[in-house]
Amino acid sequence: MPVSFDAFTETDFAKYPFLKGTAERIRPLDLRIETLLSDDMTRILRRAEERVSDAITSLKIRDPGERINTDIEILSYPVALLLVTSTENSFIQKRYALAEAKQASKELAGEPKEKLLKIAENFGWKLHISPKQSEVPHEFVLHFADYLRNTTHLRDKTWKLINRILVAGNVYIDKADVARLLEEEIKRNIEKRLESAEPSKLPPQLVEITDRIKKLAVDKIGKEEMDGFPKVVSQSAFPPCIVALYEAASKGRHLSHVGRFTLTSFLVSIGMPSEKVNELFKSFSDYNERLTRYQIEHIAGERGSRTRYTPPQCATLQTHSVCVNSDALCRWVRHPLAYYKRKLKR
Repeated sequence: MPVSFDAFTETDFAKYPFLKGTAERIRPLDLRIETLLSDDMTRILRRAEERVSDAITSLKIRDPGERINTDIEILSYPVALLLVTSTENSFIQKRYALAEAKQASKELAGEPKEKLLKIAENFGWKLHISPKQSEVPHEFVLHFADYLRNTTHLRDKTWKLINRILVAGNVYIDKADVARLLEEEIKRNIEKRLESAEPSKLPPQLVEITDRIKKLAVDKIGKEEMDGFPKVVSQSAFPPCIVALYEAASKGRHLSHVGRFTLTSFLVSIGMPSEKVNELFKSFSDYNERLTRYQIEHIAGERGSRTRYTPPQCATLQTHSVCVNSDALCRWVRHPLAYYKRKLKR
């Protein structure tokens, strides 16, 4: 019997504001920057700032089960995107995209199969109800191209294609898998939208809001990381302490707990992929792939609380005898990331 789905409701558009239908729903309203300062938009603007602030501090958009005003929720989404874009900060953009995706994933887990199919169709997925549920204990089949595109950053071995049932180009998956893979798709789509958007010239009242958002992010993760680093890691700009730790790790020499944490948090903070950091520790005699990978991804903010850790300050490294071979630049900085940033400018 074919699966049917009538149409998305206002509540659906409020829960999943990234849907194409949501944009069509608000297009006639002709939202413009100047209209955001009107009295009618006060609650929407406040909710938009709240969305972004909650994303930064706790990676959520709203509390589970919270009653929502659909009109405010729908309209606050594009306003939140405007505020995030206007911060011109990649961390805030990625953090917000991740929070929206995680919120959607929680909502998707409780949706009927028919609605999941329709949401997946929104992204062009080839997702279908499993035709052999009586023979294969899985609810859906997803084309392998859609599956692979959204498992690229999922490290658990269960996501590897070799550990899945693959028949005629389709991967058998469960409802929970669909929600998790849609989370990846949603995150990537929101990130692309934010990256491609041009920052708008905002009136002073809105600039005050973006300044509050940036300050909140600085308080959350620290100024060094907020300022950002080039995508290409430059070993020539490493501070002396990191040079020593990196060399020791490359040769499989013992590192203290503080040393390992400092090296790992420094490398992920400047943009080195977790996989490459993991390779660095493989020569250690006590190397355990599962444990090492988990620790790195936890420090990188890819697991657990999703908080990315930064290295200890120089004073802490001195206390633990990790600060070695200080040079002239060390006298002018108090943090390894500040050293790296200054050295790059030189």
